[in-house]
Amino acid sequence: MINKAKNIIKMPVFKALFTLAIPIIMANLFQAMYQLTDSFWVGRLGGTALAAVSICGPVIFLTVSLGIGFAIAGSTFVAQYFGAKNHKMVSHAAAQTILMIIATSIIFSTLGFIFAPQILHFMGANTEIFSMALAFLRISFIGLVANFSFFIFQSIMRGIGRPQIPVYIVIATVLLNFILDPLLIFGFGSIPAFGPAGAAVATLLTQTIAAVSGFIILFGGRHGIHLKMSDFRPDFKFIKKAFKIGLPSSIEQSSRNLVMVFMTSLIAGFGTTAVASYGAGSNIIQVAIFIAVGLSVANGTLVGQNIGAQNISQAIKASKISSFVAFTCLSFLGIIIFIFSRQFVSFFVPNDFAVIKEASNFIRTVSLSFGLVALQMCFSSVFNAAGQTKITMFVTIFSQWCIQIPLAYFLSQHTSLGIQGIWLTFPITNIFTSFIAFIFYSRGSWKTTRIIEEDKTIGQVSEETTVEEGIH
Repeated sequence: MINKAKNIIKMPVFKALFTLAIPIIMANLFQAMYQLTDSFWVGRLGGTALAAVSICGPVIFLTVSLGIGFAIAGSTFVAQYFGAKNHKMVSHAAAQTILMIIATSIIFSTLGFIFAPQILHFMGANTEIFSMALAFLRISFIGLVANFSFFIFQSIMRGIGRPQIPVYIVIATVLLNFILDPLLIFGFGSIPAFGPAGAAVATLLTQTIAAVSGFIILFGGRHGIHLKMSDFRPDFKFIKKAFKIGLPSSIEQSSRNLVMVFMTSLIAGFGTTAVASYGAGSNIIQVAIFIAVGLSVANGTLVGQNIGAQNISQAIKASKISSFVAFTCLSFLGIIIFIFSRQFVSFFVPNDFAVIKEASNFIRTVSLSFGLVALQMCFSSVFNAAGQTKITMFVTIFSQWCIQIPLAYFLSQHTSLGIQGIWLTFPITNIFTSFIAFIFYSRGSWKTTRIIEEDKTIGQVSEETTVEEGIH
């Protein structure tokens, strides 16, 4: 199994890219089906129920993103160590990252559950949707530990070039979620109807199954990585180094999603229909974004492993080809979504014509800039693979907090555009973000960065534990 993963960086770039990208895209699309399935069934309850779920979305994504930065750091170490053929440190880096992720998720889950009412008030949830949104949000916070755990499992498997494994788990749990959703939302026989909260319960159950399956695979040792309990003895030297790399990514990811929280608050000022339209449109856009994420993550794995192997020319080639493919594919998909926007929205909200009209307008405004989103993501994956996470953080914070938020407020509150002013800020921001990322990419400083230079103190804890176990 390990040998198969090693061959990834020896393949021609196109073959390696699609060998990695296709299962990653499949996993992301099926992962997105959790939200799409929830919206599909909750949408049958009407626009009010959909709005209750939609207003929770940015909050959940914000919380998850706070832990994603550390997962990015972990996958960066895993990829570079794997490229350098240091398999002992691959397992050590994976285990230490899991420790950070689980500790982070427990903290966020507890705080989120306690302060859920205050969060919804800040989001502008009105009395019509508040009780439904509160139940959905609190159950979602309970599920963060399982959510985070499966996410880091995916990141580890992608880092070693084995993204196929999580796909099977995701497919099985999504199918189960599709069955559980209507049972828990509408009720069946002795099962009571939980309404929108039923969707959150279904996701909690299936994500827990996915997380447990992931850990069984990591400890099983048959798929390119074999974790042992000795790997989980805290190595504070490594954790400190990973924290320094992961923190900018965490800030960047949380900043990106915090922007969505503020955007949702602005949108909520235009009423329930506007919030439901944003939720329905976002579900469709999310499918396109996950394809871009899949290509960028595949690119990051190739670049990271090649940097670890000190094959910079191949890393450069991989980044260029990945960027071109991502831009072309997402631009084409954006055109398709633009043309059939109303049909896509009607699938999720078949009976609310006001939501269908406004959501269609939203995704038409955004869809033609999908190619630029994919381009920026590929550039960011290069920076992250090299350990230059501060660049990605700067690009995101500047483009969204200095451009999108002020522009959205001005256009929606001080011009006659209204809600359309908010929709317009999405493509405008995509243009600026991709341009700024391209400038940093062209400078080329990422080509000279390698974060796994020999440091004998890192990993020493794991080695000492292994020796002690051997003595006993």
